[in-house]
Amino acid sequence: MRETLLPYGRQSVDDSDIQAVVDVLRSDWLTTGPKVGEFEEAFAARVGAKYAVSFSSGTAALHAAAFAAGLKPGDEAITTPMTFAATANCVLYQGATPLFADVRPDTLNIDPEQVAHRVTAKTRAILPVDYAGHPADLDAILEIARRHGLLVIEDACHALGAEYRGRTVGSISDMTVFSFHPVKHITTGEGGMVATNDARLAETLRRFRNHGISSDARQRQSAGQWHYEMVLLGFNYRLPDVVCALGIEQLKKLDANLARRREIAARYTAAFREIPGVIPPAVRAEVNPAWHLYPIRTDTAKLTTGRAEIFRALRAENIGVNVHYIPVHFHPYYRERFGYSGGEFPIAEDAYARLISLPMFHGMSDKDADDVIEAVRKVFGHYCK
Repeated sequence: MRETLLPYGRQSVDDSDIQAVVDVLRSDWLTTGPKVGEFEEAFAARVGAKYAVSFSSGTAALHAAAFAAGLKPGDEAITTPMTFAATANCVLYQGATPLFADVRPDTLNIDPEQVAHRVTAKTRAILPVDYAGHPADLDAILEIARRHGLLVIEDACHALGAEYRGRTVGSISDMTVFSFHPVKHITTGEGGMVATNDARLAETLRRFRNHGISSDARQRQSAGQWHYEMVLLGFNYRLPDVVCALGIEQLKKLDANLARRREIAARYTAAFREIPGVIPPAVRAEVNPAWHLYPIRTDTAKLTTGRAEIFRALRAENIGVNVHYIPVHFHPYYRERFGYSGGEFPIAEDAYARLISLPMFHGMSDKDADDVIEAVRKVFGHYCK
């Protein structure tokens, strides 16, 4: 279908982004300077949160949120197996134990009923993931959390700009984590953010990313003093001014990026409803997804082959498909440490066996999207019963 590979995701950087970075490179502050606070304030305003705290990556942001939630050895936190390993790993970083709950068959988001069954006296937090950019059932999850005195750390690394029942993702959970990896809605190269409405959590997050120190270099310079105190055991998870400047410019483009992703998703869904063997992603009535991914599932009853052969055929057409995700409990580390053998979470496992992520990024042209549709039509038509 194409002479060159169309990737499943890609950043978009223009001259205004480059100029913003150059301006900071010529300034006095490359890190811990004014652009950090400027980016955080603009981001908090965009997602409707009181506070936003930036980090060097989405994983660092997850780790910080787990720390701020007070997770420690002997504690448990409930999350989904249908995610990147970092969501569960951040629990392990704190010496706590991640417990998985199976997902709903339509959205592949964590099932609140399964969450309720997994709560124990050791549970301290719930970590829902907004899979592919479709918000989880946050009201049901928050209700469980409030009933048991738990914190909700929402992994919204796929969902910047998504809406849930008229509210913006980032304004709902106790802490909401975002990622600025290049395939996301905006990028700072690497980077992450935690949004919260809790001043105490925000202050803990700020200290944790700065070695546990209660002030930063710019604050000390402004005050004309050198003294600082380490008040907790933190990490160097700071996001530099250089890339915060990029984030500020990228954030200005978020609405346009979201609109384009939603246009591509609508184009895909309209076409794939007519192609036998393709199951488009579901969208619940009360949400407006952000479409980080566009994951289809193969309808094996209508096909003569499995996901692996279809994946290879689409790659042969230069369509850069991917798979999101290998369920976390399938990874060798989790199998060996916790004794998972498969079969524990049947809905997530069945979905994994049939998932294919199609190219989805805001820089795609209509021709790119049409190439994907035609390649899917060609490949699924070939393998249709």
